[in-house]
Amino acid sequence: MVYMGIGIACVIVMLWLNRLLFTVPRVTLLEIFYWLTAFAGLGIGWYFNIQYMTEYGAQAGWAHWTGLLFVNPASASGGQDLLIANILIFPVWAFVEAKRADMRGGWLYFPLSALTSYAFGLAMFLALRERRRLIPTAR
Repeated sequence: MVYMGIGIACVIVMLWLNRLLFTVPRVTLLEIFYWLTAFAGLGIGWYFNIQYMTEYGAQAGWAHWTGLLFVNPASASGGQDLLIANILIFPVWAFVEAKRADMRGGWLYFPLSALTSYAFGLAMFLALRERRRLIPTAR
């Protein structure tokens, strides 16, 4: 629950830092799609994480959870894909692209995605990036 709280705090800080992006009332279908997939990823991910914490109790933690990603070749394939994308590719891409697009708090997407859901963090970044595209001068 602590991780969820920190994750929610990261979301609030990210939205507050980029609050000027919401001064234009226009919303694109693409942005709506990104927000819908963000919240679907968050809800489904947290559903399974709560099941995990309930089932494993005191054993539950990052090291244990990550170890379970590699219990068989099929899960290992998905696990390595998730870890490489979420730990290496996404933080660099989000930081660089946020800087290029003049979005604030690009570094926050990594803890946000690690503490909420990779799908949520990625989709939220894309939704805010789409919103930024609509505002030529966000600052």
